[in-house]
Amino acid sequence: MTTTNTSISRMSNPGEYVPELADVSAALFRATGNHSVPRTTINLIHLRAGQIVHNTYLTILNTSFLRKAGETEERITAVASWQDAPYFTPAERAALALVEATLQPAQHGRERVTDELYAEAAKHYDAKALATLTIAIGQINFFIALALIGKPQPVTSLTDQQWD
Repeated sequence: MTTTNTSISRMSNPGEYVPELADVSAALFRATGNHSVPRTTINLIHLRAGQIVHNTYLTILNTSFLRKAGETEERITAVASWQDAPYFTPAERAALALVEATLQPAQHGRERVTDELYAEAAKHYDAKALATLTIAIGQINFFIALALIGKPQPVTSLTDQQWD
């Protein structure tokens, strides 16, 4: 069976029109690459974010990053149901809970990120790591807008052509 590679992108590369995008992207990657939070944890929360917003581009990309880092298929697959999966450390669970709280609506009359959730994350991450984790969640939120609106091609590497 032969398939054609037809585009699903809604827009061409936004970096062509807003070249500063490359600088913003690079700055976010530098900020989250300070080694205070393991890159695997960042990719886990980015994968969970892609799942929450139902975005194929982000899900495939972050799954690929995790595979390249040597993560097991069990851990990668279990991100969708991390709450009852035995594969995650308490620190990873706190990070996954933070990204979920940030991206999902709060129950009526409640904060998204409760003091209890913040305290749980603070048990596992020092001040620099908490700031980095917060930036990593902001980073994926930045890319969520591009991914949902622009709908780039699903890729397994940032060097692959994502936009028409």
